[in-house]
Amino acid sequence: SLKLTCACSGFTLSSTNMHWIRQAPGKGLEWIIYYYSDTDKSNAPVVQGRLTASKDSSNFYLHMSQLKPEDSAVYYCARDSLWLN
Repeated sequence: SLKLTCACSGFTLSSTNMHWIRQAPGKGLEWIIYYYSDTDKSNAPVVQGRLTASKDSSNFYLHMSQLKPEDSAVYYCARDSLWLN
């Protein structure tokens, strides 16, 4: 198993919607996980039960288990940017 860490600063991680996205060689971007909290999260079916997310006060994590060859990719974390007036 592996754990990826996305170090976050400049915003309040605990109140921010976060995502994991990946790009396999020669392929386009693929969204895999949305995470706000343990009770507000979703994922692409292709990673169900194998890739999960969590966060603490300053880091956003991707926990990876039962890895498959098709999981080989560059992984990116991203945050929602939503402005409401």
